[in-house]
Amino acid sequence: MKSGKSWLKARISNLKFEKPESERERLDRIKAEVLAADAEAPSGKTSRRSFLSKLGIGATLLAIAGQVYAHLRSLKPNVLYEEPRRFKVGAPDQFGEGGKFLEDKRLFVFRQGKTFYAISASCTHLGCTVKMQKLNQPKRVKARGREFDEQYEFHCPCHGSKYYGDGTNYAGPAPRPLDYFKLEVAPDDGQLVVDMSQSVGQDFRLTV
Repeated sequence: MKSGKSWLKARISNLKFEKPESERERLDRIKAEVLAADAEAPSGKTSRRSFLSKLGIGATLLAIAGQVYAHLRSLKPNVLYEEPRRFKVGAPDQFGEGGKFLEDKRLFVFRQGKTFYAISASCTHLGCTVKMQKLNQPKRVKARGREFDEQYEFHCPCHGSKYYGDGTNYAGPAPRPLDYFKLEVAPDDGQLVVDMSQSVGQDFRLTV
């Protein structure tokens, strides 16, 4: 029994515990092998071993670069910065009678006397910006179960969708009317505030 234990201790003492090779150590070892292979190869020629070693270096460098990129990418927050959906568009007296197009917001703001409303300029088909077309003379139309005289219409230049002056679609591929957005008055300075995150009905009007 004693001789068996002695044999086991001898076997354990002869074992070598090697530390796992790091990426840097592996790269240094491969470089050394490449230099040795190049030294043994005939002048002007590259041995097969040298080629394979260089290929291994390239793969190692790519792996290290991928790890570095992944680390740096993790430090950058994955956040999309969007423009606020609620914003001021100006004081009521800055808007004349009729419609005013706000190009940067893709929005129409209309004034009729003391009432205001806002209509989206984004076509409900594929999102192209519609154009407001003033009519040469008022046209009597019927939409949403009522008749009214319109002074203008909205036409999409992309695919031919057309909307009445109240935003109701009547021609082309547009599947529904233009969106109306909530309007309110800012309590601090009295400017008109549009909230594009809140759609309202076509009958919505803000009286100032």
